[in-house]
Amino acid sequence: MKAIKYIAGLAIALSVFTACKKTTYEDLSLVATATDPDQLSVLFEITQDNSGLVTITPNGTGAVKYEVYYGHGAATPVVVMAGKNTTHTYPEGIYTVKIVAYNVAGKTKEFTQQLTVSFRAPENLDVITAIDAGNNFKLNVSASALYETNFRVFFGDVPNEVGTVFLEGQTVSHVYANVGTYNVRVVAYSGGAATTQITRPITIVDPLLLPITFESATVNYAFTNFDGGNVTVINNPQSSGINTSAKVARMVKNAGQPWGGSFITLSSPIDFNTGKIFRMKVWSPRAGAKVLLKVENSANTAQNYEKEVLTTVANGWEDMVFDYQAVNTTNSYNRIVFIFDNGTMGDGTANFTFLMDDIRLVSSLPLSLPLDFESTATNYNWFDFDGGNVTTINNPHINGINTSARVGRMVKNAGQPWGGSFLTLSLPMDFTNKIFRMKVWSPRAGAKVLLKVENSANSAQNYEKEVVMTLANAWEDLVFDYTAINTANSYNRIVLIFDNGTMGDGSSNFTFYFDDIRLVNTVPITLPLNFEHPVTYPWTNFDGGDVTVINNPDASGINTSAKVARMIKNAGQPWGGSFLTLAGPIDFSVNKTFKMKVWSPRVGAKVLLKVENSANSGQNYEKEVLTTVANGWEELTFDYTAINTANPYNRVVIIFDNGIMGDGTANFTFFFDDIKLV
Repeated sequence: MKAIKYIAGLAIALSVFTACKKTTYEDLSLVATATDPDQLSVLFEITQDNSGLVTITPNGTGAVKYEVYYGHGAATPVVVMAGKNTTHTYPEGIYTVKIVAYNVAGKTKEFTQQLTVSFRAPENLDVITAIDAGNNFKLNVSASALYETNFRVFFGDVPNEVGTVFLEGQTVSHVYANVGTYNVRVVAYSGGAATTQITRPITIVDPLLLPITFESATVNYAFTNFDGGNVTVINNPQSSGINTSAKVARMVKNAGQPWGGSFITLSSPIDFNTGKIFRMKVWSPRAGAKVLLKVENSANTAQNYEKEVLTTVANGWEDMVFDYQAVNTTNSYNRIVFIFDNGTMGDGTANFTFLMDDIRLVSSLPLSLPLDFESTATNYNWFDFDGGNVTTINNPHINGINTSARVGRMVKNAGQPWGGSFLTLSLPMDFTNKIFRMKVWSPRAGAKVLLKVENSANSAQNYEKEVVMTLANAWEDLVFDYTAINTANSYNRIVLIFDNGTMGDGSSNFTFYFDDIRLVNTVPITLPLNFEHPVTYPWTNFDGGDVTVINNPDASGINTSAKVARMIKNAGQPWGGSFLTLAGPIDFSVNKTFKMKVWSPRVGAKVLLKVENSANSGQNYEKEVLTTVANGWEELTFDYTAINTANPYNRVVIIFDNGIMGDGTANFTFFFDDIKLV
């Protein structure tokens, strides 16, 4: 028996020894071919107990482990293996969490995600739900809010749904198995117990609805052709530029009637609550072709609305805009009619063959005038050249005539004296109105501001005007007279150059701000008054005073401008003068010193500048100074620091030699110009 036990023990020992023998693996092909880390993301889940405890789950492809930098507390990261998570307790605040992913070969990739920790209920919850353009059964959901850490969406198609967690900036998708209406609920969570949620009914259908992309294999795009028009859905023969989609609609206009076209009837009426701007991509064999998009009620075609626009591109795609803001939404429209070159008989050739795609309604117009830089959804894609640099920023000078939130900033760096920037609009400008206005803030008076328009496809078609700033460190509404522009040309680009001819240096002395670029048909009467604009300055004369705007009779010295105002003081009353009512009250919140250039026939003439409320002349303030130069221009200063700014003043009164009767001679003829607040 002992021998048997010994032999058995020896066998066990030998087996253990053999099992512990080191084995060498030299095949490193797995490491060499390892996929780099990619598609990194991170998921935050926070406990709703005011503790600030956040569970952080990193995700990605090709990663075997992650380093997680909390963005709070110790700078040393924690290591989290793929598929695992980590937790950290945060106080209220906004943090940047960094994830470094490692693959098996040690290659890394970084990703950062903002984390908001707040114990107050999320506010301003905004949920975006959209049926996927390529799948009528797929719903895409994104959301934004204030004070939220994460969101959870419940798609409403299964019982006891756990929901899907996502972060701001992420889009989550869900494919429904069946058609129907589902209540989609999005809940915003913070670190507190209170939540904010939005529930929205979503109807899943497979009908013919806007937007029309022609990509669905299950939708019947049934066009009805009339009077020579013929539409078919085909493979995109011009897959280029802005339209590389697989399918498009082709319209061939044959001989028939000049109004030949085609219509398509939708499964339900168009919902103009979602937007009143139609957009449609069109390929035309020529520029200048007319494209008519009409909507009507299939049961009552008298209920209709239409817009016609012109193509601007030949042999290329362009995204056309049809402004339906005036459509009568009390009517029902479920049919869309398309007519190309309405009024011209087609011939079925390539010259009458058009393509169309991506017919949809949007809620806003594309980039066009006026430009106020307030839309965060608009891409103001300025193209800088030769030292100019434009960015859209928060208004750093919210005062005076410009209290808007966002403005454009031009920094002129060293480069070329003509350094500037240009912006290409979505559509050519409509010069029905021919006066440009633009608010500008300059660090100095005398800075030149050039506003130029040109055709982006042919920059030789251009027009420009340059004006000079009269204010320093304040907003001024500049006027650019475009009455002489050749409107036969097409202009879709705006070029801005500050101090053209002078090299910038990137300093504050070459930093300008601009806003509210628009076309108007008249120029409102506001300060500063320089009398250069092609408008009528409606001076009201009283008691012998007489003011007219004339060509500058003495363009010399400090005033070489083209136009000035002339005051002739005739016999009447010693207080004879004239007044001008402005478009709105004068803004005395920033500056309270008036400057005015005056030409007097003699030294010692009294010049009274008075402001008053046109609705209550008892609310007024005035200052009087003496001329010190005879037969020449000088700039007079009127100190208004003691004015009662609680009152509104929208009228400027000018009286020369108050207390002395005029006689209408050269001795009582004065000139004045450039009335401004500094």
